[in-house]
Amino acid sequence: MNPSFLTDFDQDQLPFHPELRRAALAALLQTECTAKQDAVATLWQQWQAGKLWLDRSAPLTAPPAVPGRPLRPELVSPLDVKSRSMRTAEGRAALIHALAHIEFNAINLALDAIWRFPSLPDAFYADWLQVAHEEAFHFSLLAGHLQALGFAYGDFPAHNSLWDMAEKTQGDVLARIALVPRTMEARGLDAVPAVRAKLAQAGDQAAAEILDLILRDEVGHVAIGNRWYAWLCEQRGVDTIATFAELVQRHKAPVMRGPFNFDARRAAGFTEEELQLISAG
Repeated sequence: MNPSFLTDFDQDQLPFHPELRRAALAALLQTECTAKQDAVATLWQQWQAGKLWLDRSAPLTAPPAVPGRPLRPELVSPLDVKSRSMRTAEGRAALIHALAHIEFNAINLALDAIWRFPSLPDAFYADWLQVAHEEAFHFSLLAGHLQALGFAYGDFPAHNSLWDMAEKTQGDVLARIALVPRTMEARGLDAVPAVRAKLAQAGDQAAAEILDLILRDEVGHVAIGNRWYAWLCEQRGVDTIATFAELVQRHKAPVMRGPFNFDARRAAGFTEEELQLISAG
């Protein structure tokens, strides 16, 4: 198989490539939301059916347009994303839109982990494919609920903080796992309960139930990140605590501020020592 196939591909055919990492890259490049979701669904189904093979060592190179994303939403600074009142339908829709944007980015992050980092155990790629599959489902639920409110994904501005950290850590799988699933995405474990309460108080029980499902799955996703972080640290012979602190400083990761969902973090595999350090700031 020629690893330079990316220079002359037919993008519409790539999601169905029989090799997992190449197909994950092709799905990542899809710019239309439904096409990306369909590509992930096909990958998951084919992997479960044993119809995909895995080339762990293929030296893949990304085209410039990574990740593929639709023309909307407009991406702005996090400081320019307006806070809206939950008393209005538009305000609730803006919050659902922000959540949908996080899940869309999470699909891309999982796909990126599959194609970008070679020579890891088969289970690494299988784990992140499962994450991509579940994140695509989360996005579909939120996008569908947004439509029920009379809006669509892309109707509100959004920020790109999650993918910004992915770009900072693209050269090192240890940094990526430490600072995306274990840091940026783990913040969702802390944030979801309060967001759920706001939506429920505003009378949007359907959205609250979607967030219950998302929180359940996100505990598993962060647990996958914790498991691979510990494995990578063991392989490199480095200390998990000291290495994490060094990576946070090197890549200027956001400072974690409470309140923290310690129950969810424990369920996701954070150690008591880590939780004490988090709570101490």
